Parts: sequence; C-alpha cells; structure tokens
Amino acid sequence: MIRERFEHDLIAVQQDLMELCDLSIQSLQESFKAFLKKDIDLALQVIDTDPKINRLEEIINDRVILLIAKQQPVATDLRRLIVVIKAATDMERIGDHAVNIAKETIRIGKTPFVTSVEPIEEMFHKTILMLRQIVDAFLEENTTKAKEIAKLDDEVDELTGNILSNLMKLSVSNEQVAQVTSLSYVCRCIERSADHATNIAEHLFYLVKGKHYELNN
Repeated sequence: MIRERFEHDLIAVQQDLMELCDLSIQSLQESFKAFLKKDIDLALQVIDTDPKINRLEEIINDRVILLIAKQQPVATDLRRLIVVIKAATDMERIGDHAVNIAKETIRIGKTPFVTSVEPIEEMFHKTILMLRQIVDAFLEENTTKAKEIAKLDDEVDELTGNILSNLMKLSVSNEQVAQVTSLSYVCRCIERSADHATNIAEHLFYLVKGKHYELNN
C-alpha cells in the first residue's frame, strides 16, 4: 500500500510538471507572437500569466519535498524526484524569459523594426523545437532524443552570435538605439530558453544513467 501510494503521488507530481511545461512553452510562444505583431494587449496577458507559472513551480517543489520527507525514497526514485524539481525550475525560468520578451515588446511599442527580425524568428522556432522535443524525451525517458537537443542548442548559439553582431553593426539614430538594445535582449531571452532545454536534457541523462553529463560542451 505504501508503494502504491508513492507511485500515485509520483505520477501526480510528474503530471504537474507536464502542465508547467505546457504553460511555460505556451507563454514563450505567446510572448514572441506579441513581439512580432507588436500586440501590447497580448504582451500584457503573458505578464499576467506568470504568477500562475510561479505558483505551479512552488506546488511541485512542495510536493516533492513532502514525498522525500515522508517516503524517504532511494536510488532511482530519489533521482526522479530531484530531476522533477530541477526541470520545474528550468521551466519556470522559461516563463520568466517570456515575461521579459513581453516587456521589451511593450517598450518597442508600435515603432517599426529597425532591421529584419527573420533571423530572430528562425532562432525562436529552433528553440521551440528544442523545448517540445525535450518534453517528449522526458516523457519517454529517451536519452537519444535528449542528446539531439545539444546539437540544436549549438545552432541557436551560432544564430544568436550572428544576430547580435549584426545588430551592433547597424547604423541607427539615437532614438533607435533603445530598440536595438531591446532586440538584443529578446535574442538573449530566446537563447537562454534554449539553454534551459539543454539543462533538462542533462537532468534526463542523470535520471536514466545515474551520472551527470554536460551536453553543451
């Protein structure tokens, strides 16, 4: 009975994690949609959603701590609970990056972009692919899929470097400097979201293999 209860509680907390993943990824998608369309109302909705993401992470942490205290799990079960907390933290951070993008969208307002944002779009789509893929890999405990995340992260890093370099080379007026700074920060937020996907991939390797691996080195 004790084991059955533990399994039931473990499934419940993993379901909470999947809900957090969905909310954070959706928030990131909505924030970037607001950025592209200069939709201030949508950007504000993203900001308003963040407390829900934060609260869900807190619930996951509290439940995991309670499970560890009451059940005193060992070996794989303990690793699984630790990984759930780590993955929840990474997903909550992605929600924070979505909020940051939304805030930059509000700062830019309706002003036309000073340069094409297509490279940023490409970078964003790769990041969303990474996030969706790591969620699938996590559900399947598939380390092969998780390892592919590192390759995509390298591509995102390369795009980030190129975009930031090109932004710095732009010849803009004093009034446009603020937007260049905002565009640079949006890129950084997307890049960091991709890094969190890689972090979760590393957590998955720890869960399955029982060892720590650094996939982005």
